[in-house]
Order: sequence, then C-alpha cells, then structure tokens
Amino acid sequence: MRTVKEPEIRKNEILDAADTLFARKGFDNTSTGDILEMVGIARGTLYYHFKSKEDILDALIDRYNRQILSAAQEAASDSSLSARERLIRTILALNVSQKGGQELKEQMHRPQNALMHQKTQMAVLNGVTPILTGLIREGAEAGYFQTPYPRECVEMIMVYSNVFFDDATETSEELRDERTQALIFNIERLLGAETGSLASDLMRVFGSRKVERNEADN
Repeated sequence: MRTVKEPEIRKNEILDAADTLFARKGFDNTSTGDILEMVGIARGTLYYHFKSKEDILDALIDRYNRQILSAAQEAASDSSLSARERLIRTILALNVSQKGGQELKEQMHRPQNALMHQKTQMAVLNGVTPILTGLIREGAEAGYFQTPYPRECVEMIMVYSNVFFDDATETSEELRDERTQALIFNIERLLGAETGSLASDLMRVFGSRKVERNEADN
C-alpha cells in the first residue's frame, strides 16, 4: 500500500537522501535514480517537488544557507552586546565547522562537488554581507570603526577569506598563521579600527594557533 505523506515531509526526505548521496558519491556521480531508490518513491513524485537534479542541489544550498544565516542573524540581533562584540559573534556563527558541519565542509571541497561549493559560497556571501555591513555601520556610529565603505569592506574580507582559508589541501600551519596575521592587520585598517583591537578575537575566529602560543608565553 502506497504511503502518502505531507508535501513538505516528502520534500525534506528527498533533500536528506540527496545530501547523503552527494556526500558519498559526489553530485555528478549521483543519479535521480539513486535518489528515488533511497527514498522509495516513483519518478513522478520526485518531479512533482523538483524539476531536475540541479533543482535539488539549489534547494539543498538554500537549506544550508538558511541555517547559516539564521545563526548569523541571531548573533547579530543580541542587543545586550556592543556592535563590535556582535560582529565577532556573527563571524563565528558563519563557521560551519563550529556548528558540527565539518562533514559538509569536507564534502564541499571534493572535486566532484565544485558546483555545489561555488553556489554555496555565493549564497552565503550574498546573505551575510548585509548583516555584517549593518554591524559595521553601528560600530562606526559608536566610534569603534571609521570607514566610509562598510559594504565594500565586508565583500573584500569575505572574498579574501574564501580564497585563502577555504583550501582543504592547505596543510602548512605556518602559512595559515601568516595569512591570518596579514588578514587581521588589513581588516583593522579597512575598518579604521584601533590597532590590535580585533586581533585576539579574530585569531580565534580564523583558528590561528599563534594566539594560543602567545598567551601561553605570557
């Protein structure tokens, strides 16, 4: 006897199956037949919810994006904290690995998932930029930052971070620490922040081990 489920439940079952299969086999190597078999539905049911495998990919990216942006928005909306503190917490919320998403992060870096990786990066960039821009403007009003280009600063920082810190093949701790130091140095200047005012927090955001060594030495 055929089981009839609510459309939203069935849709999420399809997305969950696709998520598992994309992680296991890669997007290109996963067929719609694989998804049908895992969910146990007819092809017509799949196409009722999604027009194509690419449509499923876009829906998965949208789901990831909403989860990340929800965490970022929650951090940015905590009115009990200063704009500077909320900025740091919002950036921390964007780190997928901080929320148990290391498997997703590794999945994105697989060559067969290049399209998924690119689309996810763009979705997060487009969604997060307004949130961070608003916090920098608040920080400027409070005297923490001095920049006439808050949005452009956010875009520059995020693009650089994606290029140099999103490389799964990077294994050199020394090179990562050097890049972290350089990025923090330039973030403070882009935002017009007092030298050293963001260093400690941002080194933790980017996972630098240098700050841990410096604190241990002190």
